[in-house]
Amino acid sequence: MNTPFLPFTRPSIDEDTIADVANVLRSGWITSGPKVQAFEAVLSHYCGGRAVRVFSSGTATLEVALRLAKVGAHDDRPGGVQQDTVITTPLTWVATANVILAVGATPVFVDIDPVTRNLDLDQLEAAITAETKAIIPVDLAGLPVDRDRLYAIARKHGLRVIEDAAQSLGASWNGRPIGSTGDFVSFSFHANKNLTTGEGGALVLPADVDPALCERLRLQGVKRFPDGGMDVDMLGGKANLTDIAAAIGLGQMKHLTAFTERRRALARRYFEQIDPSIVAMGLELPPADFENANWHMFQPLLPDNAKRGVFIAAMKARGIGVGVHYPALHLFSLYRKLGWQEGDFPEAERVGRRTITLPLFPAMSEADVDRVCAAIKDSLPDCIER
Repeated sequence: MNTPFLPFTRPSIDEDTIADVANVLRSGWITSGPKVQAFEAVLSHYCGGRAVRVFSSGTATLEVALRLAKVGAHDDRPGGVQQDTVITTPLTWVATANVILAVGATPVFVDIDPVTRNLDLDQLEAAITAETKAIIPVDLAGLPVDRDRLYAIARKHGLRVIEDAAQSLGASWNGRPIGSTGDFVSFSFHANKNLTTGEGGALVLPADVDPALCERLRLQGVKRFPDGGMDVDMLGGKANLTDIAAAIGLGQMKHLTAFTERRRALARRYFEQIDPSIVAMGLELPPADFENANWHMFQPLLPDNAKRGVFIAAMKARGIGVGVHYPALHLFSLYRKLGWQEGDFPEAERVGRRTITLPLFPAMSEADVDRVCAAIKDSLPDCIER
């Protein structure tokens, strides 16, 4: 009998959640409604009572956060149109930088820390100028950026922080859940995240932002009045979450702690089972943080002389799915056209060139991890350039 293919991720959705989705479909109310309100309430409780609004994607949350922070292009300043700048990392899903362009601002990249693979806080202050208005740190693979140092720098320079916590729901810093402290915090509920709604996201709001304004930006800028009238005096988008998706999210929230614990256990198993001989060949393991990280992904780096495409194909032939998260985004054509080039951010380029994402999701067994590790041992030697 053939061994089933093991993907790099798979959502875990229980039968109670599936039944609840069916109930929503039968109810006749399938767009934003009572389930969305309930989901926002549960998320708010998780985030220590902070205001939370849900969206159709984690990209929309980042863009709306920038607009709420008044970041973008401005034509009301002396000297004509001026663009704000926003500092972020080049090692992330391209949406993190795309939203900066979308609001009319300019991304400024800072290279990554070679150990954590997150924004290098040692280099951050040197990138801050008079035009800098915000920082978007990214918790790559669910490993939080050092929030203490980050916010100390942001406060010193009067900058807004929009935490791209797309991958870090369930992670913590100093014992407090990501989302329970800080400025803006953006989560993603894409199908490959630790908690999914199929597609979706949530934005945790700081105390100085009116949730009603966030809601208007989420849905066409519409302002409604008690008499049934409405007005639109600002430009909004269309990024509301459906009750169908919210029902999935409510079911997922019941398991978030268990999902996180299971991911940590599987990550420990990887560290135990990856053969030392493969590490000696140059395989670089991720930072072993079992206190703060939620282990959204397990990402070793291949040896620098390994052919990644050959390795991925060899693993697939053995029934193992492998992802790549992420290439250094400043080398995409769009960003090259804007002036970035190879060599600008060597650490991000090194990791982006060598990274692989191994299977990691709560339904995996220890035997699945062992199977992946055995496949790496069998596959990697033939992928090394001599």
